[in-house]
Amino acid sequence: MTDALFLTSDDVADLATPAEYVDAVREGYRQRGAGAPAQPRSKLHQRDPDGMLTSYAAVLPETGVMGGYMYTAGFGAGDAWFMTPLFDADSGAPLALLDGASMNPFKTGAAGAVAVDELARTDADILAVIGTGAQARGQLRATTTVRAFDEVRVYSPTLENREAFAAEFDESLAATVHPVDSSAAAVAGADVVITATTASEPVFDGDDLEPGTHVTAMGQYSPAKRELDTTTIERATYVPDLRERATLDAGSFIHALEAGAITDDHVHAELGEIVAGNAPGRTSDDEITVFDSGGTGIETVAAASLLYNRALEAGRGTELEFAPASEALTGN
Repeated sequence: MTDALFLTSDDVADLATPAEYVDAVREGYRQRGAGAPAQPRSKLHQRDPDGMLTSYAAVLPETGVMGGYMYTAGFGAGDAWFMTPLFDADSGAPLALLDGASMNPFKTGAAGAVAVDELARTDADILAVIGTGAQARGQLRATTTVRAFDEVRVYSPTLENREAFAAEFDESLAATVHPVDSSAAAVAGADVVITATTASEPVFDGDDLEPGTHVTAMGQYSPAKRELDTTTIERATYVPDLRERATLDAGSFIHALEAGAITDDHVHAELGEIVAGNAPGRTSDDEITVFDSGGTGIETVAAASLLYNRALEAGRGTELEFAPASEALTGN
């Protein structure tokens, strides 16, 4: 028998800052760039009731952990549940089971922030955020830990949402945060653009991007949906979280590929290869860069390990008992 720790969203909600998530996720991607195993998400769909079961996994051998995400969305309840199992990478024994909901925007935001740190110009000071939901909040909190922005522009099609979002962050960030009335107004002259939406079609015109802009797109991971248009992909140095995902469910890349605007070779490198120093990031101030973030086990396992260790220090969580197969597989 072995004990593992069950951690609720409340247990882990205040255990790490956005900057600490970024550090943990950066280290996870460095290990990926050095050869750590990770796979894109697997999605199983059901109709009646409509829903999706998703999972993905990664091993971070230097951290000594492995695991991933399994979550449902939709179905009869019309909601989502996130579970994160964490295992010891040496023994294989379970360490923890986390309710992964509260950490989701933080770990996903951290992946975006790592990409901004690697790919955006060092003097970037104008940020555009398209989207105002939980993921947009996570992206903004994390990204402002790696660049000192003077101005943040916020756009959502819903006036009340963008005004409330801007007011909230204008009080908490050093930057001036204000709403704008179109995505074009957000993108014009921006140094960094973040898209965190549920849109099925491109949310801005790629011709509006200034040379030197970095774009993080994280709202879509479906072949039929995209936040970025073909022009943006064609103009950019394209970096996905996992190379395999580019032609699996990265809708923006797949659309550009099918339009004949690019080839498979348009993938510059995985984010981890850049973090590990095995591929260059930005090479000029005029270069447009794109990080296409669909979500991986890399940031999930890195964040879960951080929270697990903090929970042990804080004495939080509930112990669960697991039997190894040598004991449980009795056949009786």
